Amino acid sequence: MLRYTLQRLGWALVTLWVVITLTFGLMHVIPGDPFAKEGNMPPGVYENLRAYYNLDKPLIVQYGLYLKSLLQLDFGPSLKSSAITVNDYIAQGFPISFYLGLQALAIGVTLGLIFGVIAALYHNKWPDYLSMILAIVGLSVPSFFLATVFINYIAVEMNIFPPSGWGTWQHTVLPSLALAAMPMAFIARLMRSSMLEVLGQDYIKTAKSKGLTRNIVIIKHTLRNAILPVVTVLGIITANLVTGSFVVEHIFGIPGMGEMFVKGIFNRDYPVILGSTVFYSTILIFLIFVVDVLYTWIDPRIKVAGGSK
Repeated sequence: MLRYTLQRLGWALVTLWVVITLTFGLMHVIPGDPFAKEGNMPPGVYENLRAYYNLDKPLIVQYGLYLKSLLQLDFGPSLKSSAITVNDYIAQGFPISFYLGLQALAIGVTLGLIFGVIAALYHNKWPDYLSMILAIVGLSVPSFFLATVFINYIAVEMNIFPPSGWGTWQHTVLPSLALAAMPMAFIARLMRSSMLEVLGQDYIKTAKSKGLTRNIVIIKHTLRNAILPVVTVLGIITANLVTGSFVVEHIFGIPGMGEMFVKGIFNRDYPVILGSTVFYSTILIFLIFVVDVLYTWIDPRIKVAGGSK
């Protein structure tokens, strides 16, 4: 297990390095300049700004300096706000996105598992059809459209929750529901298919023939094996939610990482774009690693020995 863990960590570091390199290269290939919107700037001031942020140096030198700062956990200063660094942006925005994402994840996973199990247990009956209709709606309707619908009908017309802002738990309800719709739908469909497959296995028939109750068969023998595909995608879903949804956070006026990333792209703020990408990639890679470890605990058939399964 230790050898497997070290191998996974090694590949994680290589993957992160590839992401940093590709993002750095693509960002500088795109035409434009981070100071292009500053108006008629005197040439001397323009050159001083580029020299101050090391933008006048060759790309390979800039790349080396950035990797050096990353090793010190320093994402660098913002090009548009000299009084604040990218680390400050992340420290301010990530807790908000993390809280909102965890709430949306809890709602999406809970409802998705419930709808998926109900649909499988009542296959080709009205609970199955109703659950799948909700799943199709959740997959088909974009989160930003659901956000505007929630604001218009629930916040404005019904006046149940505030339409925007951040500060109380009421402000988190509508954006969490909007973010949870797609994960809920995806998990429900995945859980339904997996449950139906497991329910048709021979060991389930054997368990029933031994006289075990339906609840014991479902909870002890079916759910543990049927949930494996859900665990596989849970890492990516979690990373997407906890790092912030760009559009939904913007619609609800939530000062999370999504707003920071969008402003960074709009302003061509290189350190903000790179810092957000590296931070997001680190979380994603770490969660995928956690999923791999959880696999060995959930499914005893998966053994890791000598570097092979």
